[in-house]
Amino acid sequence: MRSLDLTTVTWRKSSYSNSDGGQCLEVADGVADIVPVRDSKNPLGPVLAFPADGWSSFVSAVKRGALGG
Repeated sequence: MRSLDLTTVTWRKSSYSNSDGGQCLEVADGVADIVPVRDSKNPLGPVLAFPADGWSSFVSAVKRGALGG
């Protein structure tokens, strides 16, 4: 497992997050080969890091409604 320095990344809130503070997911772009993800309500909390190709597959599945919800 490699250590990541995320102190200089720019986080962006998911377009699926709502405006009342719920379901707030943030991702950081520009990190080689991975996509860091965190809860925007807890920016100092844990970060999940997904392989970029896996994240891309997940986002595609969400967009086409393949995960239900």
